[in-house]
Amino acid sequence: MKDPGLVMLRKSPYPYWFLIPGGLVFTVFFLVPSVMAFWFSLTRWTLFDQEFIGLDNYVQFFREPALASGLWHTLVYAVVTSGLKVILGMALAVLLTAPILGRGFMRSVAFFPVLVSTIGVGLTFQVLMHPTEGVINQILGWAGITGPAWLVDPDWALLSVAFVDVWQGVGLATVIYMAGILSIPGEYFEAAKVDGASAWHRFRRITLPLAKPATVSVILLSLIGGLRKFDLIWAMTKGGPGFTSDVMASVIYKQYQAGFYGLSTAGNVVLFLLVILIALPLFWFFNRKDDNQ
Repeated sequence: MKDPGLVMLRKSPYPYWFLIPGGLVFTVFFLVPSVMAFWFSLTRWTLFDQEFIGLDNYVQFFREPALASGLWHTLVYAVVTSGLKVILGMALAVLLTAPILGRGFMRSVAFFPVLVSTIGVGLTFQVLMHPTEGVINQILGWAGITGPAWLVDPDWALLSVAFVDVWQGVGLATVIYMAGILSIPGEYFEAAKVDGASAWHRFRRITLPLAKPATVSVILLSLIGGLRKFDLIWAMTKGGPGFTSDVMASVIYKQYQAGFYGLSTAGNVVLFLLVILIALPLFWFFNRKDDNQ
């Protein structure tokens, strides 16, 4: 016979009360603005009035000449930045979890760019990447290398911003990987050493597979951040030269600047759906692979 006290405890709504504050915050700051954004994307609106026009904003948005290139640039930017953050973050984490001299100081240095203002980083690298007077090309010149016109060359502008994004964000990826590596029991590495496994085999057979949750986190966070990136691109190139570094977020902002508020709202909804359509399948894919294991 079940204890009536245990049955009443299980049916008590008391634990769910703790969900109310989080639910209110989620509703006020995410759910309500999201619903309003969907509504305003169906209207032609200003600060003082609105007119319902159905899907006209979406039709016009997808007819924008800059949209196709902006979408392609967004995908390239997200893939390049997330890929480099995974590779460099893992490499730095392996180095900074090893018994090396000055490890604590190097960890601080690796994470410091994450704390710096993105606009400040963009303006600083705008000066450093000047094609003739920038420090980066001057250093390359001393080594006998002719540096590219980073931010004014159409072939380099988007990649230049992506490299700066990686420099600023790789510290966070490193911290996530460090947490994953340090959570691996040390006995695994000791046993591998006893069996004569080299450093490469220990990394490949132990570190890499057991740090997979960290890899999934870095991929998803970096990819979502890359798809939504705006502030660094705007600070460094404003989408130029021409439209060669325009991404979806900058295209949307330019429409807003031109006074097409409904059109820009529709663009934000499209960007939101794009992020969801890319991030959710990846999340399910990684979880499915874990479940099968």
